[in-house]
Amino acid sequence: MFEALQNGLSSAFKSIRGQGKMTESNMREGLKLVEKSLLEADVSFDVVRGFMTRVTEQAVGEKVLKSLNPSEQIVGIVYQELVQLMGPVDHSMHLKSKTEVSVLMMCGLQGSGKTTTCGKLGRWLKASGRSPLLVAADLQRPAAIDQLHVLGEQLDIPVFSDRGEQDPVKVCNAAVKQAKKLGADVVILDTAGRLHVDDELMKQLERVDRQCNPNQVYLVVDGMTGQDAVNSAKVFNEALELDGVIITKLDGDARGGAALSVKQVTGVPVKFIGTGEHLDALEEFHPDRLAGRILGQGDMLSLVEKAQQEFDADEMRAQEEKMMKGEFTLDDFKKQLSQITKLGPMQKVMGMIPGMGNLADSMGDVDPEQDMKRMFGIIDSMTAAERRNPTKVIDQSRRRRIAAGSGVEPSEVNELVKQFDVMAQMMTQMAGKGMRERMKMVREMQASMTDPNGISKKKLGTGKRLNPKEKAKLKKQREKELRRRKREKRS
Repeated sequence: MFEALQNGLSSAFKSIRGQGKMTESNMREGLKLVEKSLLEADVSFDVVRGFMTRVTEQAVGEKVLKSLNPSEQIVGIVYQELVQLMGPVDHSMHLKSKTEVSVLMMCGLQGSGKTTTCGKLGRWLKASGRSPLLVAADLQRPAAIDQLHVLGEQLDIPVFSDRGEQDPVKVCNAAVKQAKKLGADVVILDTAGRLHVDDELMKQLERVDRQCNPNQVYLVVDGMTGQDAVNSAKVFNEALELDGVIITKLDGDARGGAALSVKQVTGVPVKFIGTGEHLDALEEFHPDRLAGRILGQGDMLSLVEKAQQEFDADEMRAQEEKMMKGEFTLDDFKKQLSQITKLGPMQKVMGMIPGMGNLADSMGDVDPEQDMKRMFGIIDSMTAAERRNPTKVIDQSRRRRIAAGSGVEPSEVNELVKQFDVMAQMMTQMAGKGMRERMKMVREMQASMTDPNGISKKKLGTGKRLNPKEKAKLKKQREKELRRRKREKRS
């Protein structure tokens, strides 16, 4: 998400840092690169022009030019302006009490992910303690009714539909009455869409809005469509007076222009963003966190929130107590990695940790998930004694046996043991420390283990520097491993 914009802004800031002594002239040249990055990310031209005017007014001032670190001040200015551009956002859905029925009307064009988003929102509300009812009010596309029923079954959320009725207003009103009987307190209306905005669609939606009187009206827009998403949001808002926008498909090749433009162009805040196909891939939209991601500063708050939802608290507490005693085995190592996999793809998780985004980019074609499976296979092929103390117990013959059992080379077993040795020392040192201290240790380990080209500076498990011959050998081994993985993917 926003990869092109991240790279563009990173290059622009790097150019500014490389100027030496800052002048108004070279500062403006650097800001032109910032402007170019925003335009290439499909941000509205008018939005970019206003944004750059505000940034430039602050950046070329005497206070910034004469500061000790003008490039960092520029990053700070751009960050604040991005937050202001996309916010503020009120995340409250202004629902009635649980004794009454609240109505949410969802609208959008066909293909925007509207029906799936209805399911995601239903899941989100259910997790928040509400009792949702999904309503199949898209009578133009029969498959939408079937799709909503499938989603309802997967989420264990009731779905109301009437295949014999042709008037969506009647379906919606009947659904509200049914909600009271079922004990549902939030009704989510999945209304009809079109391939493009037309009068017939707008008249139908206006009727639903006027006669069903929803508490909130949300527009679902496809983030992949860029400025088309912003333009359609403007038209929908003029007809329905939207309360919020949900931008979908921001996990793929979306350039991010819609997320940066929609609030400024329409005045309607982005409430949620869809970050994947799974039904749990719906996040509240936080301008400050997104601005941090765009500028490569990570998003630890979102990561911590997701960890609190996904991690087993009792298991983590038990692990912490063991580490404080200096105990950390390969079984513990595997459990911790298993917990991390619940947060999502490793590349995405690393991108949310400050300072780790560049490391994730340097991994190239390496597949962390596949590597983790191989690692688990190696650990599962060990005896209980070997998992408890691999460094002392695993000798050459055991290494060959474990490799044969897990389908890997003995060198990979050896490498895992060395990596575990380093990790065990770090984990026991981290025990009892706060998040800030832990992040500092992770960054220090990252800096000591890799150079700008991603080549290890130290042998794992030792403090010896590699000589040029050893470094070339290690690089050749890595290239060989990458070729092997590519062959596996093709087969």
